[in-house]
Amino acid sequence: MQVHEPHPPAVHASLPEGRRGVARAYLRGLSTGDFREALAALLGKDAAGLSATNIARLTNEWEAEYRAFQQRSLADRDYVYVWVDGVHFNVRLEDDRLCTLVMIGVRPDGTKELIAVEDGYRESAESWKTVLRDLKRRGMRPPVVAVGDGALGFWVAVRDVWPKTREQRDWFHKLGNVFDKLPKRLQPRAKAALHEVMYAETREQAREAIARFAGEYGAKYPKAATTLQQDADTLLTFFDFPAEHWKHLRTSNVIESPFATVRLRQRVTKGAGSRAKGLLMAYKLLDMAQARWRRLDGRHLLPLVRAGVSALVDGVQQTSKVSKREAKVA
Repeated sequence: MQVHEPHPPAVHASLPEGRRGVARAYLRGLSTGDFREALAALLGKDAAGLSATNIARLTNEWEAEYRAFQQRSLADRDYVYVWVDGVHFNVRLEDDRLCTLVMIGVRPDGTKELIAVEDGYRESAESWKTVLRDLKRRGMRPPVVAVGDGALGFWVAVRDVWPKTREQRDWFHKLGNVFDKLPKRLQPRAKAALHEVMYAETREQAREAIARFAGEYGAKYPKAATTLQQDADTLLTFFDFPAEHWKHLRTSNVIESPFATVRLRQRVTKGAGSRAKGLLMAYKLLDMAQARWRRLDGRHLLPLVRAGVSALVDGVQQTSKVSKREAKVA
């Protein structure tokens, strides 16, 4: 994930400047394991401002902010593409791990925005249906494309709630799934073969590369070949959209990169004490991080995608022969 360094993290606007500094120090320090240095940089040697009382007060304010985030209207928002994932964390005081369902979208101006951070149950279809139905109730339009791991219950849910949304499987997860079915000694060569599919210039070249992979590995490792072939159509959805967007659509790195900070914070604290606190922590860190997210490349093409421009062949807009003849006659 690329970031704009000059922009400071967004913290609840109602906090006075001093306490905003404390809030930044608290989250930054716990996410990097370098709490003392972060606090000293903002408050100097006087660290008394970060008392247990202040942390409790800040946590209460963030809880109120998160509730407002969950209830906000989305009628004035439009997301052309969305990325989805289910991210698991340990919870110290509970037996089950927390599964956080996350959705990030890109608006027509190229701005990436956090849409949803919700508690789910093992990324199940019912959990995702609950999330999507709530987003729809609050006015969210169906995205043109959703990007995510093939194992998600999300795909069953999105076909029910937004049946016209196109599906793009995440290549990062797909590579891992294929490698799991190959011996380690073959994985470097297989990776090169899979990259021929992933980074092909045209859909035809990608399908030829899939056929070559199946021909080379299918006899001895049929599960590896099947794992690639069974999702071929949804792995290649990106070819129907502008080439400038391909690198964004191939993977769910839009979510994976910012969640690295959340995972690090979890390791530092050995897991959240409760599901509610773990969810709140994930929301707040992502909320602060989004101020530094870069806008999508080729953002000027997003309104065309939303408008349903379909004359794209392998990522390039085409001018039809009929239109050329009509223009000549005119």
